[in-house]
Amino acid sequence: MPKISTWPVLALATSAALMVAATLAVSAESAVNVPAPRVMAPQTSATSETIVLAGGCFWGVQGVFQHVEGVQRAVSGYSGGAIKNPSYRQVSTGSTGHAEAVEITFDPRKVSLSQILQVYFSVAHDPTEVNRQGPDEGTQYRSEIFAPDAAEAKFAKDYIAELNSAKVFGRPIATKVEPLAAFYPAEGYHQNYLTLHPSEPYIAYNDIPKVENLKRLFPALYREKPALVAMQ
Repeated sequence: MPKISTWPVLALATSAALMVAATLAVSAESAVNVPAPRVMAPQTSATSETIVLAGGCFWGVQGVFQHVEGVQRAVSGYSGGAIKNPSYRQVSTGSTGHAEAVEITFDPRKVSLSQILQVYFSVAHDPTEVNRQGPDEGTQYRSEIFAPDAAEAKFAKDYIAELNSAKVFGRPIATKVEPLAAFYPAEGYHQNYLTLHPSEPYIAYNDIPKVENLKRLFPALYREKPALVAMQ
Protein backbone atom coordinates (compact mmCIF):
# COMPACT_ATOMS: atom_id res chain seq x y z
CA MET A 1 0.00 0.00 0.00
CA PRO A 2 1.29 3.56 -0.67
CA LYS A 3 2.54 5.72 2.13
CA ILE A 4 -0.37 7.63 3.66
CA SER A 5 -0.49 11.29 2.70
CA THR A 6 -4.23 11.98 2.93
CA TRP A 7 -4.40 13.53 6.39
CA PRO A 8 -6.68 16.49 5.49
CA VAL A 9 -9.34 14.20 4.02
CA LEU A 10 -9.04 11.72 6.86
CA ALA A 11 -9.28 14.52 9.41
CA LEU A 12 -12.61 15.59 7.95
CA ALA A 13 -13.87 12.00 8.01
CA THR A 14 -12.73 11.54 11.60
CA SER A 15 -14.41 14.77 12.68
CA ALA A 16 -17.66 13.68 11.07
CA ALA A 17 -17.47 10.32 12.84
CA LEU A 18 -16.86 12.03 16.16
CA MET A 19 -20.07 14.00 15.65
CA VAL A 20 -21.96 10.80 14.83
CA ALA A 21 -20.56 9.05 17.90
CA ALA A 22 -21.54 11.99 20.10
CA THR A 23 -25.18 11.52 19.13
CA LEU A 24 -25.28 7.94 20.38
CA ALA A 25 -27.57 7.63 23.38
CA VAL A 26 -25.23 5.20 25.13
CA SER A 27 -21.55 4.76 24.44
CA ALA A 28 -20.09 1.29 24.34
CA GLU A 29 -17.07 2.63 26.19
CA SER A 30 -17.02 4.49 29.48
CA ALA A 31 -13.94 6.13 30.94
CA VAL A 32 -12.56 6.06 34.47
CA ASN A 33 -10.21 8.92 35.23
CA VAL A 34 -7.64 6.95 37.20
CA PRO A 35 -5.08 8.83 39.29
CA ALA A 36 -1.48 9.04 38.20
CA PRO A 37 0.96 6.66 39.90
CA ARG A 38 2.26 7.91 43.24
CA VAL A 39 5.76 6.70 42.34
CA MET A 40 7.52 8.14 39.31
CA ALA A 41 8.25 5.89 36.36
CA PRO A 42 11.84 4.72 35.88
CA GLN A 43 13.99 7.64 34.79
CA THR A 44 15.83 7.51 31.48
CA SER A 45 17.94 9.75 29.28
CA ALA A 46 16.62 8.05 26.15
CA THR A 47 14.69 9.98 23.52
CA SER A 48 12.56 6.95 22.70
CA GLU A 49 11.02 4.13 24.74
CA THR A 50 8.73 1.25 23.82
CA ILE A 51 6.04 -0.71 25.60
CA VAL A 52 3.48 -3.18 24.23
CA LEU A 53 -0.09 -2.95 25.49
CA ALA A 54 -2.99 -5.34 24.88
CA GLY A 55 -6.52 -4.24 25.62
CA GLY A 56 -9.04 -5.80 23.29
CA CYS A 57 -9.27 -5.10 19.58
CA PHE A 58 -6.10 -3.31 18.56
CA TRP A 59 -7.95 -0.86 16.31
CA GLY A 60 -9.17 1.19 19.26
CA VAL A 61 -5.99 0.95 21.35
CA GLN A 62 -3.88 2.05 18.41
CA GLY A 63 -6.31 4.85 17.59
CA VAL A 64 -6.17 6.24 21.13
CA PHE A 65 -2.40 6.27 21.40
CA GLN A 66 -1.95 7.75 17.93
CA HIS A 67 -3.67 10.82 19.39
CA VAL A 68 -1.38 11.04 22.45
CA GLU A 69 1.19 13.83 22.33
CA GLY A 70 4.70 12.41 22.46
CA VAL A 71 3.80 9.04 20.94
CA GLN A 72 6.05 8.61 17.96
CA ARG A 73 4.56 5.40 16.61
CA ALA A 74 1.77 3.01 17.55
CA VAL A 75 1.63 -0.25 15.61
CA SER A 76 -1.10 -2.88 15.77
CA GLY A 77 0.17 -6.42 16.11
CA TYR A 78 0.41 -9.61 18.13
CA SER A 79 2.32 -10.57 21.25
CA GLY A 80 2.41 -13.17 23.99
CA GLY A 81 1.97 -16.32 21.92
CA ALA A 82 3.99 -19.35 20.96
CA ILE A 83 4.26 -19.10 17.18
CA LYS A 84 6.35 -16.71 15.12
CA ASN A 85 4.86 -14.26 12.64
CA PRO A 86 1.23 -15.21 13.23
CA SER A 87 -1.51 -14.11 10.90
CA TYR A 88 -4.75 -12.46 11.96
CA ARG A 89 -6.62 -15.59 10.93
CA GLN A 90 -4.46 -17.69 13.26
CA VAL A 91 -4.66 -15.30 16.21
CA SER A 92 -8.42 -14.89 15.86
CA THR A 93 -8.90 -18.59 16.60
CA GLY A 94 -7.63 -17.96 20.13
CA SER A 95 -5.32 -20.98 19.85
CA THR A 96 -1.94 -19.28 19.36
CA GLY A 97 -1.65 -17.66 22.79
CA HIS A 98 -1.16 -14.26 21.19
CA ALA A 99 -3.08 -11.16 22.19
CA GLU A 100 -4.00 -8.36 19.84
CA ALA A 101 -1.57 -5.71 21.05
CA VAL A 102 -0.11 -2.32 20.17
CA GLU A 103 3.59 -1.50 20.21
CA ILE A 104 3.85 2.08 21.47
CA THR A 105 7.04 4.03 20.89
CA PHE A 106 7.12 7.33 22.74
CA ASP A 107 9.40 10.21 23.63
CA PRO A 108 9.71 10.19 27.45
CA ARG A 109 10.63 13.89 27.35
CA LYS A 110 7.11 14.64 26.12
CA VAL A 111 4.99 11.88 27.64
CA SER A 112 6.03 9.65 30.53
CA LEU A 113 5.44 5.96 31.02
CA SER A 114 3.23 6.99 33.94
CA GLN A 115 1.01 8.97 31.57
CA ILE A 116 1.00 6.20 28.96
CA LEU A 117 -0.31 3.73 31.54
CA GLN A 118 -2.75 6.25 32.97
CA VAL A 119 -4.30 6.65 29.50
CA TYR A 120 -4.25 2.86 29.03
CA PHE A 121 -6.20 2.22 32.23
CA SER A 122 -8.48 5.28 31.92
CA VAL A 123 -9.69 5.36 28.34
CA ALA A 124 -8.04 2.77 26.08
CA HIS A 125 -9.92 -0.21 27.52
CA ASP A 126 -11.65 -1.68 30.56
CA PRO A 127 -8.88 -3.34 32.60
CA THR A 128 -11.36 -5.29 34.75
CA GLU A 129 -12.59 -7.42 31.84
CA VAL A 130 -11.20 -10.97 31.60
CA ASN A 131 -10.46 -12.25 28.10
CA ARG A 132 -12.87 -9.83 26.47
CA GLN A 133 -13.51 -6.19 25.61
CA GLY A 134 -16.92 -4.93 24.55
CA PRO A 135 -18.36 -7.29 21.93
CA ASP A 136 -15.10 -9.23 21.49
CA GLU A 137 -14.41 -12.40 23.48
CA GLY A 138 -11.40 -14.70 23.69
CA THR A 139 -7.91 -14.78 25.13
CA GLN A 140 -6.69 -12.74 22.17
CA TYR A 141 -8.64 -9.79 23.62
CA ARG A 142 -7.13 -9.99 27.10
CA SER A 143 -5.72 -7.07 29.05
CA GLU A 144 -1.94 -7.43 29.29
CA ILE A 145 1.19 -5.31 29.50
CA PHE A 146 4.29 -6.68 27.80
CA ALA A 147 7.23 -4.91 29.41
CA PRO A 148 10.62 -4.75 27.64
CA ASP A 149 12.60 -4.68 30.89
CA ALA A 150 12.30 -5.56 34.57
CA ALA A 151 12.06 -1.94 35.75
CA GLU A 152 9.02 -1.23 33.55
CA ALA A 153 7.42 -4.52 34.59
CA LYS A 154 7.81 -3.69 38.28
CA PHE A 155 6.48 -0.19 37.77
CA ALA A 156 3.39 -1.53 35.96
CA LYS A 157 2.72 -4.17 38.64
CA ASP A 158 3.11 -1.60 41.43
CA TYR A 159 0.70 0.75 39.65
CA ILE A 160 -1.90 -2.00 39.30
CA ALA A 161 -1.55 -2.85 42.99
CA GLU A 162 -1.94 0.84 43.84
CA LEU A 163 -5.14 1.17 41.79
CA ASN A 164 -6.56 -2.03 43.25
CA SER A 165 -5.76 -0.90 46.78
CA ALA A 166 -7.55 2.40 46.15
CA LYS A 167 -10.52 0.51 44.65
CA VAL A 168 -10.52 2.84 41.67
CA PHE A 169 -12.62 0.34 39.74
CA GLY A 170 -15.62 -1.56 41.02
CA ARG A 171 -13.82 -4.83 40.31
CA PRO A 172 -10.20 -5.99 40.56
CA ILE A 173 -7.94 -5.13 37.64
CA ALA A 174 -7.44 -8.19 35.43
CA THR A 175 -4.41 -6.81 33.57
CA LYS A 176 -1.42 -9.13 33.62
CA VAL A 177 2.19 -7.99 33.28
CA GLU A 178 4.66 -10.18 31.43
CA PRO A 179 8.14 -9.74 29.91
CA LEU A 180 8.05 -8.82 26.23
CA ALA A 181 9.36 -11.80 24.28
CA ALA A 182 8.37 -10.69 20.77
CA PHE A 183 6.03 -8.39 18.92
CA TYR A 184 4.77 -9.10 15.42
CA PRO A 185 3.18 -6.26 13.40
CA ALA A 186 -0.28 -7.04 12.08
CA GLU A 187 -1.22 -7.00 8.43
CA GLY A 188 -1.27 -3.63 6.70
CA TYR A 189 -5.05 -3.43 6.51
CA HIS A 190 -5.20 -3.36 10.33
CA GLN A 191 -2.95 -0.30 10.62
CA ASN A 192 -4.52 3.17 11.11
CA TYR A 193 -7.89 1.44 11.04
CA LEU A 194 -9.71 3.96 13.23
CA THR A 195 -8.56 6.90 11.11
CA LEU A 196 -9.25 5.16 7.81
CA HIS A 197 -12.69 3.82 8.77
CA PRO A 198 -14.15 6.30 11.29
CA SER A 199 -17.75 5.81 10.10
CA GLU A 200 -17.72 2.03 10.30
CA PRO A 201 -20.34 1.11 12.95
CA TYR A 202 -17.90 -0.92 15.07
CA ILE A 203 -15.41 1.96 15.15
CA ALA A 204 -18.01 4.71 15.62
CA TYR A 205 -19.65 2.90 18.53
CA ASN A 206 -16.72 1.20 20.28
CA ASP A 207 -13.61 3.23 19.49
CA ILE A 208 -14.34 6.83 18.55
CA PRO A 209 -15.72 7.39 22.09
CA LYS A 210 -12.31 6.35 23.44
CA VAL A 211 -10.63 9.13 21.49
CA GLU A 212 -13.27 11.56 22.72
CA ASN A 213 -12.62 10.43 26.29
CA LEU A 214 -8.91 11.00 25.79
CA LYS A 215 -9.59 14.53 24.58
CA ARG A 216 -11.95 15.20 27.48
CA LEU A 217 -9.95 13.70 30.34
CA PHE A 218 -6.40 14.40 29.14
CA PRO A 219 -6.57 17.64 27.13
CA ALA A 220 -2.88 18.38 27.72
CA LEU A 221 -1.93 15.02 26.18
CA TYR A 222 -4.40 15.06 23.29
CA ARG A 223 -3.32 16.00 19.79
CA GLU A 224 -5.74 16.38 16.93
CA LYS A 225 -3.51 14.98 14.19
CA PRO A 226 -2.74 11.31 14.81
CA ALA A 227 0.71 9.79 14.36
CA LEU A 228 -0.14 7.39 11.55
CA VAL A 229 1.82 4.31 10.59
CA ALA A 230 3.49 4.78 7.21
CA MET A 231 2.54 1.82 5.03
CA GLN A 232 4.31 0.67 1.91
